[in-house]
Amino acid sequence: MPPHKPYAFVTYRLEESAQKAHTLLNGQKMKCGEDSVTLYLSFVNSVTCEEETSVPLPEGLVLVKDFVSQEEEALLLAAIDWSSLYDDATAQKALKHRKVKHYGYEFRYDNNNVDKDKPLPAGLPEECLPFLERCLRNGYIDIMPDQLTVNQYESGQGIPPHVDTHSAFEDTILSLSLGSQTVMEFRHPDGHLVAVVLPERSLLVMKGESRFLWTHGITPRKFDMVPASDPQCPSTTSDPIGHSNLTLSKRGTRTSFTFRKIRHEPCHCAFPSVCDSQGASSAPSPSHPSTPSLPCCHADAARLEEEYVHRVYDAIASHFSSTRHSPWPRVCHFLSSLPPGSVLADVGCGNGKYLGVNPHVVAVGCDRSSALIDICAERGFQVFVSDALSVPLRTASCDACISIAVIHHFSTQERRLAAVRELVRLLKPGGRALIYVWAFEQEYNKQKSKYLKESNKEHPGNYSLTVNTSEDRRETHGKSCPHDSERGKEEHTPEDDVSHSSKVTDGKLSVHTNRTAFNTQDLLVPWHLKDGKKGGGREELGEGGKKNKKNESLRKPSDNCVPVFHRYYHVFQQGELERLCGQLAGVKVQSSYHDQGNWCVILEKD
Repeated sequence: MPPHKPYAFVTYRLEESAQKAHTLLNGQKMKCGEDSVTLYLSFVNSVTCEEETSVPLPEGLVLVKDFVSQEEEALLLAAIDWSSLYDDATAQKALKHRKVKHYGYEFRYDNNNVDKDKPLPAGLPEECLPFLERCLRNGYIDIMPDQLTVNQYESGQGIPPHVDTHSAFEDTILSLSLGSQTVMEFRHPDGHLVAVVLPERSLLVMKGESRFLWTHGITPRKFDMVPASDPQCPSTTSDPIGHSNLTLSKRGTRTSFTFRKIRHEPCHCAFPSVCDSQGASSAPSPSHPSTPSLPCCHADAARLEEEYVHRVYDAIASHFSSTRHSPWPRVCHFLSSLPPGSVLADVGCGNGKYLGVNPHVVAVGCDRSSALIDICAERGFQVFVSDALSVPLRTASCDACISIAVIHHFSTQERRLAAVRELVRLLKPGGRALIYVWAFEQEYNKQKSKYLKESNKEHPGNYSLTVNTSEDRRETHGKSCPHDSERGKEEHTPEDDVSHSSKVTDGKLSVHTNRTAFNTQDLLVPWHLKDGKKGGGREELGEGGKKNKKNESLRKPSDNCVPVFHRYYHVFQQGELERLCGQLAGVKVQSSYHDQGNWCVILEKD
């Protein structure tokens, strides 16, 4: 093959097809943006087809392809009367961006539950009966469901990761995909991810562990990477992420029928640590989070960050990005000081606002939130999804790295140290890294940060929020994430901080009060969505803590239409970041400073 030239292998099932492609395409010029690309085709004797290893589905998860016929699909879709859509006021307040209908019982998105004493006038559509009877005969259910939620997803829409409330529904949940296929992601509390392709007319059965322990969600995007169907390279994996024989699949309008059985007794599942009936919160409610405990081991830390970082930013990505547009001056100064041609890695790039600051460097970004990465990609940046503890870039490949408001999302000192170690690994000898973390000291050298200065001006009412409920909220479900740089950074002026604060008791995390001094280092910080617009809308404050004119009022947290997500933070005390970096060999702290409520260091690798 020509050295240093890009090429791809294309295989055809028939020799005649390959010959025809060669005749028609060889030497043809194509437009690629403003450039012209010439295709040169050559035959090869063989192409190695790697056998893919099968990734097991989560325990208790069953996928049945073509469970309904095309005729049944058409009948079921026609049975849904969307004309009465706005009769369902509660659902529409929470779901302004997609259609939803409830049968049997109304699914309450404000508390991820149902009112068991108020069944809806009509039961399930009679058109569903043959489908459900077949599920009974095949053993997928052992009792008929009495609640149905129908969601219609347009291309680009999704749902945040969540676990259906244990106390609300029985063990088995059925999900029927009609109209178009999609990819649903299942994540274990230890971080293990399995992406499952849900073909059109397929049935997904969730029982046991997959129902009670694993979260499931759909990333909002218009295209999915799915295994290519090729008889010579059979696709057996349920995980497109680890698959090499892939193709892009464009999403269409997908209508999901989710059938559940209302639970009338407490849940006694085998997962008490995440069961609200057994004293735990399976997933903290955005508006009414239970207060989690500080982690005591690596697994607990990963679970806390998944719940109170990763999921939050996936859920609020669009809304978050709309308030993150002005780069911070001292970060810009660092980036502008890099020589032309330098390789820069923004680890935790958020919406990518720092990737275009210096056009003379080669900048790549990564973030744990796929929703934020999608926003970066739409802006034309070179980005990928990655955990900040394991960045898939070569050792000593970068001239500079930045980590802006990322490391304070890690919940143990060991994990915070590992994040710094990973930055140092990426640097070339002599390379530099800039790190920003939120400061415990919001008043420094007798100067209050903007975060504190805005206290009285922004929210004259001192609203408080109850935080002792274990109710799970699915639609606006949030959890925090260790690699979302932007998010934390300007969250130091979180215009949406609306909650009461208390010191850590019995190892429990407190919820921070809006624009007040910190009284503990490990805490939950709220994110308030204007008008309940998940993933959209504007915050109460804009860049640098300035109030947006479009949002002159703040709804009280008691208003169920206004979801509040809670993110985990560890705020750093003076000298703590330097001591953390000082534990690593082969690197030195070149300088450190305080910048508007943040502690900052510049590291240099030996």
